[in-house]
Amino acid sequence: MDVVAVDLGGTNARFAIARIAEGRVIEVGDMTTLATAHYATFQSAWEDFAARHGGHLPSAAAIAVACPVKGREIKLTNCPWVLSVDALRRDLDRLTLVNDFGAVGHAVRHLDTGHLQHVMGPDRPLPEQGLISIIGPGTGLGVAHLLRRNGHAYVIETEGGHSDFAPLDAIEDHMLGRLRERYLRVSVERLVSGPGLLGIYETLAEIDGAPRLFQDDKSLWAAALDGSDRLAVAALDRFCLIFGSVAGDIALTQGASAVVIAGGVGLRLADRLAHSGFARRFSAKGRFEAMMMELPVKLITHPHVGLIGAAAAFAEEHGL
Repeated sequence: MDVVAVDLGGTNARFAIARIAEGRVIEVGDMTTLATAHYATFQSAWEDFAARHGGHLPSAAAIAVACPVKGREIKLTNCPWVLSVDALRRDLDRLTLVNDFGAVGHAVRHLDTGHLQHVMGPDRPLPEQGLISIIGPGTGLGVAHLLRRNGHAYVIETEGGHSDFAPLDAIEDHMLGRLRERYLRVSVERLVSGPGLLGIYETLAEIDGAPRLFQDDKSLWAAALDGSDRLAVAALDRFCLIFGSVAGDIALTQGASAVVIAGGVGLRLADRLAHSGFARRFSAKGRFEAMMMELPVKLITHPHVGLIGAAAAFAEEHGL
């Protein structure tokens, strides 16, 4: 059957028509990406997507949302949209709502090795038994895990991206102090996310006594990735260090046998992460350093992983 697959993040809403058969996602159609800032509500974005398809959409939807999926109203964490569960169920014959990184967990079950780029640790496939931590910076920081046990797979959604940031050197101490003045409580998402790079850059500029040439994270990311600004590159290097620390902490606390990196920022770092300080910080866990170095870490390179995951969650919920 066909379903409308939706991946709602803080910055973009992605839509596509997915086809499900025999419990698997066999096809995802062309993706439409709509900027959430251009639409007052989810309904208006949905209607725009419908108009692009001649006004006719399947009466089933699989929606991944970047927030906890609880209650009758769902408020996205990094976007002002609010989804009414009652209204959605009234308008649709079948509906699945899943946390965005819960959706990534479902997608990991379906992805082949060709869409998993090796980052560090032993270069072997993801384990068929055990727990796989799933971590992904985008507009925020998503965290989930996939537990494989005795032929069954269980996806567990979390809000691990909102755990406290723990600095590991004097530069990060300074960073925490600056951010605490702005936010009071500083979560890891304030740094390990697309917007988080700007806070890192501003701290380094303050320490160096250098002018702040970038006022927004979009232009900063461009300069960091193309190497056109020294301080922007230094900020990205520090981002990779902090990301490694956070990813290692999550894997350690979840008891992971492997780690999968997802998210839009992860894709941006596909050619850089393995050659950065990520691996050193990931494994620097004191008495557990040797154990951490034995964890395979992979990066998802599939561009539509959220849509695949939403449709896969739909297939599981409805027994298709």
